[in-house]
Amino acid sequence: MNRTFLVALVAALFWAGCGTTAPATSAPEGMADEATTAETASDAQQAADEAAAAIMDEVASAKNMPSAEGMADAPLSFDPDTVQAGAFDNGKMFTLDNPPLDYFRDAYDFTPDDAWFEKARLGAVRFPNCSGSFVSPHGLMLTNHHCARASITEASRDGEDLPFLGFHATSLDEERPVDYAAEQLIEIIDVTGEVQAAADAAEGDQARSAARDEAIGAIETRMAEERGGEEAGIRAQVITLYAGGQFKAYIFKRYDDVRLVFAPEDRLGKFGGDPDNFTYPRYSLDFALFRAYDDDGEPLETPTYFQWSENGSAEGDLVFVIGNPGSTSRLQTVSELLFRRDHTEPAILRLLATREVALKAFVDANPDDPATPELRDSYLSAANGRKAYTGRLEGLQDPYIIARRRAAENDFKAAIMENSALAEEYIGLFDDIAANREAAKAGAPLFGALLAITSPTYGSQTMRRALLTYFYASQKAGGVPEENLAGLKGSILSEDIPTDLDRMMVEARLNDLVFYLGEDDDLTQLALGGMTPADRAAMLVENSAFADSSATAALLASDDILGSDDPALTIIQALAPQFGMMQQMQSQSGAQLEELSSRLARARFEVYGESIPPDATFSLRISDGVVKGYEYNGTIAPAYTTMFGLYDHFHSYCDADGTAKDDLFTAIDGAAACDWDLPDVWLDPPAGFDYNTPMNFVSTNDIIGGNSGSPVLSRDLEIVGVAFDGNIDSLPGDYIFDDTFNRTVSVDSRGMMESMRDIYQAERLVDELMNGTAPE
Repeated sequence: MNRTFLVALVAALFWAGCGTTAPATSAPEGMADEATTAETASDAQQAADEAAAAIMDEVASAKNMPSAEGMADAPLSFDPDTVQAGAFDNGKMFTLDNPPLDYFRDAYDFTPDDAWFEKARLGAVRFPNCSGSFVSPHGLMLTNHHCARASITEASRDGEDLPFLGFHATSLDEERPVDYAAEQLIEIIDVTGEVQAAADAAEGDQARSAARDEAIGAIETRMAEERGGEEAGIRAQVITLYAGGQFKAYIFKRYDDVRLVFAPEDRLGKFGGDPDNFTYPRYSLDFALFRAYDDDGEPLETPTYFQWSENGSAEGDLVFVIGNPGSTSRLQTVSELLFRRDHTEPAILRLLATREVALKAFVDANPDDPATPELRDSYLSAANGRKAYTGRLEGLQDPYIIARRRAAENDFKAAIMENSALAEEYIGLFDDIAANREAAKAGAPLFGALLAITSPTYGSQTMRRALLTYFYASQKAGGVPEENLAGLKGSILSEDIPTDLDRMMVEARLNDLVFYLGEDDDLTQLALGGMTPADRAAMLVENSAFADSSATAALLASDDILGSDDPALTIIQALAPQFGMMQQMQSQSGAQLEELSSRLARARFEVYGESIPPDATFSLRISDGVVKGYEYNGTIAPAYTTMFGLYDHFHSYCDADGTAKDDLFTAIDGAAACDWDLPDVWLDPPAGFDYNTPMNFVSTNDIIGGNSGSPVLSRDLEIVGVAFDGNIDSLPGDYIFDDTFNRTVSVDSRGMMESMRDIYQAERLVDELMNGTAPE
């Protein structure tokens, strides 16, 4: 797959956003029936398609923005020739080995030393999908509740629903193991010369790309082994910075024995649900605590950690966010952004919107199904991504943002032209990248039609297994040894998903073919077989071996897999050659774009050096900001919210039985449950509970998905909060940063402490966090 497409898809599935989510549209009537009919599944898919269409219409009309097709001719309320780039359009995600010390000194009269940055680096941790930090000398780690959601589900025992109940280990023995590793960055080494030399020695775009990848793999292996390798818990990762302008080897100490210690109820973690997601003011208790253990099964001794702040922060205070922002595109050219605006982002948004509704329909109809807890997590991720990509696409459709990005690009071009040698070597790259993106448009419809087809979460089980089986059989027939195909075979025979959900997902895929390729396309007609998408999906799931793992295993054991008349495999045999051709074309296009971007990155280095931060790469960064409210909707968003607001929202929106008071909120939520409901333990707080305690706050720090769980720190590197979301104005931050309205939303350290002390009676944890007391 084209690297540009792949990066965008990864961004959708993993870095879509920081916030919590809840339902977006109503569940279709009849989904509670024990045996869901094909017609009901069709109703659910129709709801999904209608939801997706509504979202795309909303994006096109938001803020009176023109559609992608009409944007070029739309009248503007400003003169694009007068727009200038901002000083921090490329953001404030600085690397810890190259911090902007002069800027910190001039802006804040603050000049931290090497020991300060070493503590900042060693106190931070990276989880597989989020950020976090050590917050006690005994391995206690802080992150977001929504980052921990899958682990909370995993830690539930038979008959337990920990996402609903919350979790509080009152002793070390009660802390529950989870499959959730943590990595601590212990060393950074510049390997730019070695990687670039390997690439420069090769000829041709694909050869240079392969040589670069080979060099990176060799460096990672060598540097890990030199430091003890896997046995010592050491992992090396070469991080690409400035689109190939720099390569740094990041050496990590990995902790695999991680245990869940504390998590509030899901209702507190995602308080406000989808309506409040990416908004502010907020009243969310989006935090959780894990503990790292050593090889002897004892709590990890962590000499470097962030002390919990007793007093928190104040409005106007300087604060730092240290974490792992996932992915940004601030150094991409305007032509790359326009391609994303017109093709990549709309396709990802439609995928997330349609699959969100399908997942929601199943979860609501089947609350007691064993698969529901995990599928609920998938639904929440899809809902979060859908809202994030709606905002991102709106930003790309904002002519002012594009004009500002174009102004920055023109400044870059002008700087290149001032040096004849640079101009001769680099100025043509902008046109070359634009030509590359223009050529890629031909593959956009097929990309949309097949997006995430092999995804266990957003693809259909039947179609996914059929495609992977086609690859398996083809490679086996080509002489690939069976032992080399074990991983692929294991993926094919993964655990079954519920039949009703698979039917909806198959129908969604067939609707994708109609939407992107058209009803008259040969592939669409073969896939539908003269039937409607709903009827065809019901027939496929009922008659294909790939709907059931046992039947699939029997087919894999046959002598002539590709000779099978399985209806799903028949579709895939027609689809696979086009899929392969698309992958080949996009691989070539992606390799070319990678080389062009790498050369342009070198030009950027010649002009700007390291004066601007690199794009986010899920690697450790530090971002400065101040605690500050902002104007919105004709009023002021305060810097802090308090526990009073939490209770106000509960009483304003919810009835005593936890249902929504108003049909409006039911429509938003898609069910009768109230997104602002509180657990019973919160309804009668003890006498000493302080309703004035700050709960959430906003600051001007620069974050994006992947920063979820990042510690928010004072000048003294004390915990004053944990970042969990951005406001709605932060969503275009993927490609431009502007702190006029862009805000990071965090849980206040005082709100977390008040809840643990007075609501949950977690004195053991309070004592450890505040005093460093050894846990028992």
